[in-house]
Amino acid sequence: MNAHAMIERFDASVIGAQLDAEGYAVLPNCFDPHEARALAQGFDEWRDEPRDAGRMAAWLAPVDPGGGELRYFGESLPPLLHAWRAALYRWLVPVANRWQAHAGLEARFPAELETFLDANRRAGQHRPQSHLSRLREGDRLALHRHDEGEQVFPLQVIALLSAPQRDFSGGEFVMTEQRPRMQSRPMVVPLALGDAAIIASAQRPVEGAHGHYRVKLKHAVSRVRSGERIGLELIFHDAP
Repeated sequence: MNAHAMIERFDASVIGAQLDAEGYAVLPNCFDPHEARALAQGFDEWRDEPRDAGRMAAWLAPVDPGGGELRYFGESLPPLLHAWRAALYRWLVPVANRWQAHAGLEARFPAELETFLDANRRAGQHRPQSHLSRLREGDRLALHRHDEGEQVFPLQVIALLSAPQRDFSGGEFVMTEQRPRMQSRPMVVPLALGDAAIIASAQRPVEGAHGHYRVKLKHAVSRVRSGERIGLELIFHDAP
């Protein structure tokens, strides 16, 4: 689906309100099944590419039982994702800058993704972070967040490229929110094949009785009980 056509299906004010309230907002049917499965094929298609294509694989081995595999796009995002990332960044900048203001931070994000990435490079951030994840029976993704470097965009996008209960079972996308002097808040984000969600990358402002305060967030994928789950993380800032 054309990136701009996809975005125009959603009400920006409604999505912004959901992000302010929960730290995430689901975007149903961002990819049709054919697009989702074509993106998922990246695992097998990259095998014979040279390393200077900027892509790399990483196998995960957490301390407790689990695992999985990540494949980073590097500079070579597929055309669909390249256009989608730039359009979504432009759409989310008002929310990101509002969050900056609520957090009492003076810095503001530029309107265009390429301008922001230029600032990343000047800050020594040259490592693209967007990737696919592949989890098979017994695998999971541990809680993590993307907040490396001084130039951190507060929002990112995740998507599911496999069909729950058909391609895999288990493997729920989950988030935790660490609030000052309170218990952490767990959240399960429901996703179907081709669904995406905008989520807070690492922190977000929350309105309290005495103004806004910041909470920290992490996200994960629970253990896959059967089959194979392929997901996407699309991240707007590069890492050091």
